[in-house]
Amino acid sequence: MNANPDVQLPAVSVIMPVLNEERHLRGAVHAILAQEYAGEMEVVIALGPSTDRTDEIAAELVAEDPRVHTVPNPTGRTPAALNAAIKASRHPIVVRVDGHGMLSPNYIATAVRLLEETGAQNVGGIMHAEGENDWEHAVAAAMTSKIGVGNAAFHTGGQAGPAETVYLGVFRRAALEQQGGYNEEFIRAQDWELNFRIREAGGLIWFSPELKVSYRPRPSVRALAKQYKDYGRWRHVVARYHAGSINLRYLAPPTAVCAIAAGLVVGAALTPWGFVIPGGYLAAIALGSVPAGKGLPLKARLQIPVALATMHMSWGYGFLTSPRSLARRVIASRRPAVRDSASA
Repeated sequence: MNANPDVQLPAVSVIMPVLNEERHLRGAVHAILAQEYAGEMEVVIALGPSTDRTDEIAAELVAEDPRVHTVPNPTGRTPAALNAAIKASRHPIVVRVDGHGMLSPNYIATAVRLLEETGAQNVGGIMHAEGENDWEHAVAAAMTSKIGVGNAAFHTGGQAGPAETVYLGVFRRAALEQQGGYNEEFIRAQDWELNFRIREAGGLIWFSPELKVSYRPRPSVRALAKQYKDYGRWRHVVARYHAGSINLRYLAPPTAVCAIAAGLVVGAALTPWGFVIPGGYLAAIALGSVPAGKGLPLKARLQIPVALATMHMSWGYGFLTSPRSLARRVIASRRPAVRDSASA
């Protein structure tokens, strides 16, 4: 809420890329429209080529509330959807939300306040993973534990302060326009890559635990493996595209994949001692899953090691097998222009 009624709050554009989001779209949009924010607001949904009822639900939301609009995204790619929504929006503050993300009630008001207090170009908070069944509870526990994702504050929480990247983000439109929007060649890791460019230009990225977005994990082992393989693959592309952007945390999963593979080969061909490495890894994730699963049902706790191994091995494999041709294509690409359409 606006504590001082005499102060006019900036108008906000919420942009949302969607593809096959019939399960969560209505709830995600309702969470936006119910925000405790006194400023003007619009929601722009970029519609990919969905095969479920996403487009129908989006049309119903447009008919129900004049603040909701849609734009087409025929490619289905997330960065293209984001750029299309940015171009179709008109306000000076741009809030990114996914079709399966649920904003906490004061998310936008808090983010706008933090932009003013910190002078940041982008602020964001915690990716609060929440499951709806035993498997999703297990994945959520893995995604919010340090053994699962290291010291990434937007997963595990932490103190407010400057950050390399944040989950989703609430941007000053001027920063997006200065950078030409999202690089549409980055199918994944487009947030990290954009935030890197903003930081290189002297902008501040700010993390705050006051900001929280509920996130629904992938519903199966296969879907989780694909998600994390893509994360690893495209994070390596960022490392090639932006020299100096890698750190030890990102090298841990590929190192683990190599060590476990080497241990299995040595154990099978030369000496049983080779199995110490993969055995040690399995023991570590089993022990790490105990505190991560505190308070969860037994079936969920038993699946946490599976989720952890899937995340680690898939990310590491994706990083190691990321083709150099992707980096060449990205480097050769031109960043799409985002035209200035901010309201005065």
